[in-house]
Amino acid sequence: MDGRIKAVRLNHEPGNSRYPVERFGIACARKAQRFHKTFPEYSMTPLVDLKALAEKSGVGHIYVKDESFRFGLNAFKVLGGSYCIGSYMAKCLGQDISQVSWDMLRSRETKKCLGSLTFVTATDGNHGRGIAWTANRLGQKSVVYMPKGSARERLEHIRELGAEASITEFNYDDTVRYASEMAEKNGWILVQDTAWEGYEEIPGLIMEGYTTMALEAWEQLEGVKPTHIFLQAGVGAMAGAVAGFFSSLWPGTEKPIITIVEPDKADCIYRTAKADDGKLHKVKGAMDTIMAGLACGEPCLTGWNVLRDYGDWFVSMPDRIAAKGMRILGNPAGNDPRMISGESGAAAVGFAAEVLREKTLDWLKTELKLNRESRILCFSTEGDTDRENYRRIVWDGLYS
Repeated sequence: MDGRIKAVRLNHEPGNSRYPVERFGIACARKAQRFHKTFPEYSMTPLVDLKALAEKSGVGHIYVKDESFRFGLNAFKVLGGSYCIGSYMAKCLGQDISQVSWDMLRSRETKKCLGSLTFVTATDGNHGRGIAWTANRLGQKSVVYMPKGSARERLEHIRELGAEASITEFNYDDTVRYASEMAEKNGWILVQDTAWEGYEEIPGLIMEGYTTMALEAWEQLEGVKPTHIFLQAGVGAMAGAVAGFFSSLWPGTEKPIITIVEPDKADCIYRTAKADDGKLHKVKGAMDTIMAGLACGEPCLTGWNVLRDYGDWFVSMPDRIAAKGMRILGNPAGNDPRMISGESGAAAVGFAAEVLREKTLDWLKTELKLNRESRILCFSTEGDTDRENYRRIVWDGLYS
């Protein structure tokens, strides 16, 4: 990797979108939020208006949704995992997710009816922690596999929630395959946010769960329409869900400009967009990036189907951009509040700031139509889920 930002645009014919984006629209989001509101831990996470940063960057507003407050788990992923598990259990009970609550699913009657279930997943950290937390709260079991190189701190967080968790010798995508094999072998339920041919229902439910976060942001904007949305992607499930939600609100030419960012060592969405040949393009190997939550080499089929039709720009960027985002949010301008954002969480903010403030990227700033009237929306999807690495980057200046 040469350390440069690479960007490609997908041009869309108005009215020529193929994916039924309403699947992730208001009705879906309200359904997901209704379920999440039955959790004792539920509260809206903050949407912060970084006015000083916007002023220094030459735009109207920079809004950042801070998911470090989500359910005490320091990341947004639990929204998808809990909704998926809740939907699965509801279906086993012969009901829809709209008919059940958190208390009902964890009741003795439900446990007696369904018996002991084991949910298995592969994770870089946050998704597995959400699955473990959900299974633990519902009195069920979880098995979590993590790819080679995963932080020990993230592993221990998952184990503390009662999961059987271990670090494999595989990269992320091979760990997903291993989890799938173990699910089939042991009769476990695979709960993965990566969709492929023949495995799309559960990942789709996880994506629907993420729309709670998008709905909250829309409500907190109080009628302000973002002109630009920057989203980070691993497999593309979160990016697809959020892009789908906002595209359903403002269809056609009214849609905000949506930009997807990835680490250059795991840029499967960027490669797929650049090829634009109807095929999914993979990244193989170790994918050694600080953005652990985005170190995924194979796109989620459902996520890509949304992004193919509603994403505008796709970006491959070096680790230093995410590190810059972490420092900017942790050392705010003016009276902006401080935000602790991890390596994956700060990726989109880091990219937006780099484009707005780096003169050599003026060409991209122009292409993105960023100006004084721009209203930018980003999602800080995690806090310092690996505190040791967070401090090495923010304190010691790694990846400057």
